[in-house]
Amino acid sequence: MPDSSMYVTPYLTFNGNCREAMLFYRDCLGGELYLQTLADSPLSRTMPDEVKNYILHASLTTEKFTLMATDLVPDHGLIEGNSVALLIHCSDPDEMNQFIKKLADPAAQLKNPEPGLPGVLVGNLTDKFGKNWLLHCHI
Repeated sequence: MPDSSMYVTPYLTFNGNCREAMLFYRDCLGGELYLQTLADSPLSRTMPDEVKNYILHASLTTEKFTLMATDLVPDHGLIEGNSVALLIHCSDPDEMNQFIKKLADPAAQLKNPEPGLPGVLVGNLTDKFGKNWLLHCHI
């Protein structure tokens, strides 16, 4: 087992809709949300007014995980892809279905939960912000 002091925190990048996305995730997953805009930071002096309401740093913290995000897009631009997914370990199929109902936008891609490895139920979806979610529970 790895050292318990080490963990990985997902960090998402949005293109001006970080606040909307993180409020949505808070409503779906619960937790305490912290948002810091560019206007609230020393960076605001060097930024144009139209981006001062962008999110410099966001964190959604629950008992089990922290999800972090920003609106600061790298110089090369934001490239959405399928190389990153957020995995939710659910306690049972009911909890899994609750998360799916909350996260899945009607226009989003959804793969209904199905048996994976013996004794495991897996599902995945892409939410309305283009982020990929995996859901997993033991049955």
